[in-house]
Amino acid sequence: MRYINKTDLLVIARNLGMLMIGVGVLCLIPIAFDLIYLEFNIVGFIIPGLISIGIGLILKQCLNKYSNNKIKLKHGMIISSLAWLWASIICGLALYFITGLNIIDSIFESMSALTGSGVTMYHNVEILPHSILFFRSFQQWVGGLGVVVMIIGILTRPGTTSAKLYQSEAREERIKPSIKATLKQTIKIYLIYTAAGMILYLLAGMPIFDSVCNTFSIISTGGMSIKNANIGFYHNNVIYFITIVLMILGATSFLVHYKVIKTRGKSLIHDLQFKVMISLIAISTIILYCMTNIVPMELLFTIVSAITTTGASVQGPAVMMTWPSFIMIILMIFMIIGGSSGSTVGAIKLFRIITFFKGIYKHLREILSPEGRVVPLQISGQKISEKVVAQTGTYITLYIIFILFTWTLFCFYGHDPFKSLFDTISIQGNVGLDLGQITTCELPIKIVGIFNMWAGRLEIYPVLITLRSVFEVFKR
Repeated sequence: MRYINKTDLLVIARNLGMLMIGVGVLCLIPIAFDLIYLEFNIVGFIIPGLISIGIGLILKQCLNKYSNNKIKLKHGMIISSLAWLWASIICGLALYFITGLNIIDSIFESMSALTGSGVTMYHNVEILPHSILFFRSFQQWVGGLGVVVMIIGILTRPGTTSAKLYQSEAREERIKPSIKATLKQTIKIYLIYTAAGMILYLLAGMPIFDSVCNTFSIISTGGMSIKNANIGFYHNNVIYFITIVLMILGATSFLVHYKVIKTRGKSLIHDLQFKVMISLIAISTIILYCMTNIVPMELLFTIVSAITTTGASVQGPAVMMTWPSFIMIILMIFMIIGGSSGSTVGAIKLFRIITFFKGIYKHLREILSPEGRVVPLQISGQKISEKVVAQTGTYITLYIIFILFTWTLFCFYGHDPFKSLFDTISIQGNVGLDLGQITTCELPIKIVGIFNMWAGRLEIYPVLITLRSVFEVFKR
């Protein structure tokens, strides 16, 4: 049975063309900073930008008759997967032309920025041009909301296409009845928090360029810094605290943010995911502080960075490696869990973790209850079906399999098993905290790492569906 036919491919190509145009525009925006700082790297941005815009226009115009074809979820998932991969390649070309980083490392860097993974291939980021530093930060900001979500929110009209592409980026929540209205409200909230972050950083004494780039990096829970020492460069507790607040905001569902004003803050208090996240942060910080002599602010910052999958840091890998092993294990657990669904975070996400454990508890209660009794499962007053519980268990299993595969590859090449597990969890969860192995690791690990970040950001299924479709096309 053929799951992908010629019409499917043409529908995918036509809609992908629209996203290619958006990716091309993304590459042209940093030219403004290139002109401001007179760095003369315009050509390095123009070439990949025009390539993407040109191919996108050709696909959109030549296949325009397929614009009215009803787009299905499988189309949306394939388009979304290919759009993220294409964005990483095109933006990676800009890094390759301008900084001379080899092509695989450039694509890795770009994928890391777009997916909010925050792991950098540059040994010294402070010597990079301002336009590149802005470009990396801007990629994180766009990727935090979603490359596809951002582009369709600006370029497309309301309809089935917007709905399916929105769903394809692992987003289900709706702030408004229509997807287009939801996208507009989401982008509006994102812009408000971005502006607030910049102002707060400026008031704390951060230079204007740094405040722009760091806000893009933190509110998107990306964590890829413009300084070698990351946020620790500033040695300022006020900046650390602002960063913690922005990380938590980025890791909170946009639906909750939207309801904050209408409910006078009650939406935060009543949101189960937010309560669990804050409880985990508070309890773990207090316990670990009592058990160690780590500076409280550094401990709190790192815990928040881990659970929000931001990957920002105030201490580098060399210092973190001296911390007790049990702290690193707790950080790994938090990096696997992640923040709220419907936010900018990666990892498994709290809703799935809560559903998984509630499903186990429900099963135990049913065994203990009189025969034939069905125990209902609810989260925040919402009924959860058996199908959702089963899908959650399947996803978590897939997620762990991906981690085990990459961890095995690290160990195969002779890397330290404990550090390798930490770095693998970080890559798969789009976190960015690392222990210094990834930059110097072997080419196959970097390629698999690109795949991990790609799959982790799209929550695995769109990538697997894309690979299955490619296999079907070439097996004929």
